[in-house]
Amino acid sequence: MSLVTRFAPSPTGALHIGSARTALFNWLYARGRGGKFLLRIEDTDKARSTDTNTQAILDGLTWLGLDWDGEPTSQAANANRHAAVANELLAAGAAYKCFSTQEEIEAFREKARAEKTSTLFRSPWRDVPASDHPDAPYVIRIKAPRDGQTTLHDEVQGDVTWQNDQLDDMILLRSDGTPVYMLAVVVDDHDMGVTHVIRGDDHLANAFRQNMIYDAMGWNKPIFAHIPLIFGPDGKKLSKRHGATGAAEYQAMGYPAAGMRNYLARLGWSHGDDEFFTDAQAKEWFDLSGIGKSPARFDFKKLENICGQHIAAADDAALLQEIQNYLAATGAEGLTETQADGMLRGMHCLKERAKIMPELIEKAHFILTERPIAPDEKASKNLDDVSRGILGELTPHLQNASWSRDALEQVVASVAEAHEMKLGKLAGPLRAALAGRAVTPSVFDMMLVLGQDETIARLQDASA
Repeated sequence: MSLVTRFAPSPTGALHIGSARTALFNWLYARGRGGKFLLRIEDTDKARSTDTNTQAILDGLTWLGLDWDGEPTSQAANANRHAAVANELLAAGAAYKCFSTQEEIEAFREKARAEKTSTLFRSPWRDVPASDHPDAPYVIRIKAPRDGQTTLHDEVQGDVTWQNDQLDDMILLRSDGTPVYMLAVVVDDHDMGVTHVIRGDDHLANAFRQNMIYDAMGWNKPIFAHIPLIFGPDGKKLSKRHGATGAAEYQAMGYPAAGMRNYLARLGWSHGDDEFFTDAQAKEWFDLSGIGKSPARFDFKKLENICGQHIAAADDAALLQEIQNYLAATGAEGLTETQADGMLRGMHCLKERAKIMPELIEKAHFILTERPIAPDEKASKNLDDVSRGILGELTPHLQNASWSRDALEQVVASVAEAHEMKLGKLAGPLRAALAGRAVTPSVFDMMLVLGQDETIARLQDASA
């Protein structure tokens, strides 16, 4: 049997980072076993579902590199199939027509609250023969078991038991003929051949309600794995008070997709003590047995550390493309061909210790800027009259130097020594002249990336 997982977001908002992790777990599990990863948009909430949110979900998954098989399906488009299953259950005697009004249901619950008994609605129409049915609007309810208990095995939570008297005869089809979410999910998962349902543990109670439909239809049940939610550093459910919660926000902040995949995989799942790993390793290692039961805590410092390692290890051309994508996603101006070429040549000295794209782009300021260089306030302090004079003296030596790191270090060291300066003392004015910044890559890396003519021209500008 082919393994099939699915990610089924509701397009009522942006792609939450917790939902992105759920998608990642499903993607890793399928991709690591040669299975399929399907995408279903659960758009039955017509009032809140929007095309804009649907596109944001697709964009977020695309940015994270989570490719899905086939075309995304719409749950709302399958409403007729869902209704047909409800009517099939009705015909089989596993469901019934309920004519109770909202007022009658509320009166039942008020009485139950007053008597301090269960407020689960017990419909008086459950066993009424069709010959006694009125000509009135009705809903279709499933017949839930009234006694005993149900135990479901979960790959994360273990065996979980639910008392059947806590299950209500849930509605399958509303009085207007539209199916409810609980029914739609089961029918879609069955029809799509889903073998593993990996989702948040806030859906654990839903599994018992959905189980009634599987049993009534005689369908094979998927393997369930209900994963713990993500909490903030304070141990409370991750929300905007902790910082960004949407995948698009992390993209806009410049976190690399590979780093996000790595970090999200480690939120609630582990493989020994491994913290940094590639996609290939994650696909090979990921297993449901490695998921813990306790909520994971989002740690921004760990995220940055992992992202920094992925930037340092990234292929230069792939990293350049990600920078271009980041600029496009944030509405910033893209790189010119000259700038892109310069960044590619200088990537070896740019990606060290950069954790997010803005840091990498700031380090590349010396490549992206044009003459005349305008030093910022901090860099300007390194360009006093003495420093300018030394830069002017250095320029002719560089004009005759062979453009290699050893030769450049030797030339700069000799000029510094002539002025009884340490090499580091001359680095400040050189950074200001070459980049207009006080913090930059090595001055020799900058010289090699800029080339002899551009380096000398910038030094001449600064010493004039």
